Amino acid sequence: MRTPAALLAGLLVAAVAVTGPVTATVPAGSPHRTPVAAQSLTWGVAPSSPDGPNGRPAFEYKLDPGATLTDYVAITNHSDQPITLDVYASDAFTTDQGGFDLLPATGEPVDVGSWVTFESRTFTVPSTSRLDVPFTIAVPDDATPGDHPGGIVASLAATGTDAEGNQVAVDHRVGSRIYLRVTGELQPGLDVVDLSTTYDGTWDPFGGGSVTTTFTVRNTGNVRLGGRPQLAVTGPFGLFGREATGDPLPEILPGDSFRTTVRVDGVPPTFRLGARLTLAPVAATDEVLDPAPPTVTREAGLWAVPWPHLMILLVIGLAGWLAVARRRRVRRRRTDQLEQAVAAAREQGRAEAVRARAVSEPTDEKTTQGT
Repeated sequence: MRTPAALLAGLLVAAVAVTGPVTATVPAGSPHRTPVAAQSLTWGVAPSSPDGPNGRPAFEYKLDPGATLTDYVAITNHSDQPITLDVYASDAFTTDQGGFDLLPATGEPVDVGSWVTFESRTFTVPSTSRLDVPFTIAVPDDATPGDHPGGIVASLAATGTDAEGNQVAVDHRVGSRIYLRVTGELQPGLDVVDLSTTYDGTWDPFGGGSVTTTFTVRNTGNVRLGGRPQLAVTGPFGLFGREATGDPLPEILPGDSFRTTVRVDGVPPTFRLGARLTLAPVAATDEVLDPAPPTVTREAGLWAVPWPHLMILLVIGLAGWLAVARRRRVRRRRTDQLEQAVAAAREQGRAEAVRARAVSEPTDEKTTQGT
């Protein structure tokens, strides 16, 4: 994916209503013109006709290879002083955050941005006035079928300061999108790559953890697409199933990609889990794609060790072992005490027998002598 210039996110305005200028840092000494102060300058860009804006939300075309047409862009100066702007077209791409953005001012367009030409690069718009500027789109004879997104920009190089207080040139840009489709065979399709699935458990033995799947959706076709991923998680033998639907994907332009995440909560830790991700591509507009692009399916396995339950079992097992060991010690102590008592009784009996014998023996001797 191409990397946007700093502060370019959310560059273009697709609706007729024009917002304030969007800024983008460019190198000092821009080749277009000398930077000026722009705090009090505001302007807008919208699709137009020779007589003014005609309510179109964007420049949308369906043209054959080799076709040429002329259209108009309205550049409105809302300020109370004249303003001189650079007006040009460029190619679009999908940002890491899922936004629609254009190449930086120093980038060289190679697609629809290079097919658009103006009579001049620079236009001066009087205060509180509007210019309806004509431009030409010439589709190359070898243009590939499908969507070619871009935009028309009116920019003003102005001075500013960075976070360290240094003076820098800042490119303030306002524009409107171009959606050009070249006729021919459409081949819509998405792919899912770089899939990573993890399990995040909980110490609550009565609660489930969460399965998080992070992946990159790549537009491998020639039509701008969206969709909504779904993630299903099951335990062994398909038990304890849980599922969730992720956030809708942004508009992904052909050749671009977007990284996103889907999370399923309340998943019991059953040692081994299976995760199944499905994504059905849909058109970014109300267009019905026939035939529909194939649904993408990806599967992954992951471990979910029930540590709280194992700890509880360990505690129960340890407590049981201690109880059994204690009972054994008590039984052994009682047995020892009984054996000691029996031995003592035997010993006492022997001693008493010896004493009784010792008493009886002298009596017997006297009796014998007297006889």
